[in-house]
Amino acid sequence: MQEAQSVWHLAWPIMIAQLAQTGMGFVDAVMAGRVSADDLAAVSLGVSVWVIIIVTLMGLMMAISPAVSQLYGAKEYHRIPHTVRQGLWMALGLALLAWAIGLGTLPVFSHIGLSPTVEEKARQFVIAVCFGLPAFTWFRILANYSASINRTRPMMVIGLIGLILNIPFNYILIYGKFGLPALGGVGCGYASALCGWISCLLLAAWIYWAEPYRDTMPFDRWEGPNWQEISQLLKLGVPIGITYFAEVTAFSLVALLIAKFGSVQIAAHQIALNFSSMVFMIPMSFGLACLVRVGQAVGEGDPYKARYSAWVGVGMSLAYAICSASFIALAASTIAGWYSQDEAVIKLASHFLLYAALFQLSDATQVSTSCAMRGYKSTRIPMLIHMTAFWGLSLPLGCVLGLAPDWIPFAPAKPMAAEGFWIAIVASLTLAAILLSWQLDKLSRRRIADAARPH
Repeated sequence: MQEAQSVWHLAWPIMIAQLAQTGMGFVDAVMAGRVSADDLAAVSLGVSVWVIIIVTLMGLMMAISPAVSQLYGAKEYHRIPHTVRQGLWMALGLALLAWAIGLGTLPVFSHIGLSPTVEEKARQFVIAVCFGLPAFTWFRILANYSASINRTRPMMVIGLIGLILNIPFNYILIYGKFGLPALGGVGCGYASALCGWISCLLLAAWIYWAEPYRDTMPFDRWEGPNWQEISQLLKLGVPIGITYFAEVTAFSLVALLIAKFGSVQIAAHQIALNFSSMVFMIPMSFGLACLVRVGQAVGEGDPYKARYSAWVGVGMSLAYAICSASFIALAASTIAGWYSQDEAVIKLASHFLLYAALFQLSDATQVSTSCAMRGYKSTRIPMLIHMTAFWGLSLPLGCVLGLAPDWIPFAPAKPMAAEGFWIAIVASLTLAAILLSWQLDKLSRRRIADAARPH
């Protein structure tokens, strides 16, 4: 019970911060959908590219979490500022690289059968939102550092401020208030970038002025990049980034792959994806708290505590998943109606949400177990499992069921469009949950056995 309280103490502010971050996507979808179906489709397609970039970066920035939490558990506070400063340099370089990649993806919209209006709006959305990339990566480094020293409330407060600001910024930019041009759905991109910079500056100011950060203050002096330290962070972060990339592409590429089936399919898929992503933030928050607790226990040299912390975090995620699955299944039509007034979109989105309800348990399991393994600084095995589940199973199976290529004998006679991809997602999440649970149990037992051997 005490460990569950510790996990909860860390997790609930992260939870609110993550929900606020995802809530910005919810606000974007709702406000763009009120303009037109084309604007919602354009934002959905733009987000499909943007979320791949941003989630991959989120994984890369997570390298700070096990590095700092283990140092904190070992009470080596003097080493933490250097690690965080090098993380900020890494973040800047990766943000600039991601910016170039984001702009490089724009030609994709010309080759997936979009109407000229939707294509242009989707391109402009990506251009707009990329202005926020440096702020996002710096924010993630500082947020992961703060969480790893048991300070998670700043992210909650700043996340809520960002969500609140996003609504008037969207309104002003979408509808062209105060003499600004009416940008439609593209305005959501500029609003998100602006909120990202405000959030980054607020968190940096909080860390600089708040007393609890004094022993590990990363802003007490200037320090140039140390390539050896950055390479060590990349060694941890790249497998996590690839893991996140594998998972997010299994979801987000669907919008591009089904574009030829029309705006209703795209919008319905985006509604189900957006809401399930928002629900996913809670087990992910338990997972992030679990990562910190496991990392600190490893730093203390207590493998029994690390194993216990890991499975408590997994259990809390599963308990939540039972509740979320029940809610989604019972309220699917109501949820879809929050996003759109189009009856065809509501009906199809309600159907996709039932698949989201179906995979709640496996999704909660896979995210919490993979986070726990990262607390041990084990990042390659989760990467391989996610690559197998999402690239080896989800996308190929989704293409077979959704697109029904005629050169595959067992493909359905009629393409299932987005539904085929949602069936594949359920299968891949189940596979990932099983394999990651097995590997976490194996890893935690091995660490206990290693500690028991005479040295």
